[in-house]
Amino acid sequence: MFLPYANLGLIIVDEEHETAYKQEDGVHYHARDMAVVRGRVENAPVILASATPSIESRVNAKAGRYLHVKLPERHGGRAMPDIATIDMREDAPAKTKFLSPRLVSEIKETIANGEQALLYLNRRGYAPLTLCRHCGHRFQCPNCTTWLVEHRFRRALMCHHCGHVERRPESCPSCSTEDSLAACGPGVERLQEEVAEQFPEARALVLSSDMPGGIERLRREIEAVAAGEFNIVIGTQLVAKGHHFPYLSLVGVVDADLGLTSGDPRAAERTFQMLGQVTGRAGRGHTAGRALLQSYDPDHPVIRALVSGDAERFYREEIAQREAAGLPPFGRLASLIISANDRLPAESHARALARVAEPPAGVTVLGPAEAPIAVIRGRHRFRILVKTERAVPIQTYLKEWLARAPKPTGNVRVGVDIDPQSFY
Repeated sequence: MFLPYANLGLIIVDEEHETAYKQEDGVHYHARDMAVVRGRVENAPVILASATPSIESRVNAKAGRYLHVKLPERHGGRAMPDIATIDMREDAPAKTKFLSPRLVSEIKETIANGEQALLYLNRRGYAPLTLCRHCGHRFQCPNCTTWLVEHRFRRALMCHHCGHVERRPESCPSCSTEDSLAACGPGVERLQEEVAEQFPEARALVLSSDMPGGIERLRREIEAVAAGEFNIVIGTQLVAKGHHFPYLSLVGVVDADLGLTSGDPRAAERTFQMLGQVTGRAGRGHTAGRALLQSYDPDHPVIRALVSGDAERFYREEIAQREAAGLPPFGRLASLIISANDRLPAESHARALARVAEPPAGVTVLGPAEAPIAVIRGRHRFRILVKTERAVPIQTYLKEWLARAPKPTGNVRVGVDIDPQSFY
């Protein structure tokens, strides 16, 4: 984005809705927005491409700031997959299992027809929580307020925030009871175990970013899937976009509700985008595609919009809700994360900041409150959220506020993120 092009003529931002374009370490910026700025400076056209555009881009197109070019059909005129829900309250899996009877039946039929099935679950590892059945001890990261994720193939418990790793013990470290540790919830490794039991003759593969072998192994495995060498693929968001699997006709979303109940104001949008992308992997070859969403809340607006195939309905409803609440892109947000090696100085400085906020008209200051993940890499975190009307120059207000605020001392740090994408 910042290379000194001599004669820049075109900028293309593929999958423009991706949150990965937001830089959150060092200098904070959104690469998609910077691409638009760079295009304006260079007088070069900018293409923001996505099958599930961001709310910001849709609103800009509706307002006439962007030209909206639609591709009404898939490449080759192939039909979009048929999407249906499986109500997990009525079609529950067997005890300790995570695949419903209907999904199991559909997978069997798919394999019998010589086609591929994809099982999507955006959880790495074997299980997101390990606890002791005898005393209730839970394995937590020593550096973060998060549970350790079991990676059974490595016989390890890992933190996905700081990278801490420890061996999975044979007995509980709290009560010393042997064989009392239970894995709670599924990850892709646990799904692989269930698939091996349910479909012993099938060739199954897990595609996840943390599997050993690095990029080269991942590239070979993706090529093997595209060549039809595996019957069942089990994957995280890694497989949701950018891949063409011509033999893939069935996508099963193991937990379609995952992510819908978070405190992120973009939770509905992100879930819609992710599920729209992953179900779109089905039926890209010569076989019609179908997708099944396992859900305990099949009447959720996001699930209904996906099943109906009416993406415009979702965008209308989500945009109306954002506008009514004054949330981006109709308002502005800024997140201030105050962190320190100890809780007390972080909290004290956050409260001192809030006392001198002096928000003018059109500005609301919320907090401070402990961040949802209160400790990451040994640093205690408090958050202040600033919400402003669209016309308010939020950077000017923040600059004036921080200028009159007490300066951080010791190891206290204050991070400022305009238009945050992460809310943990």
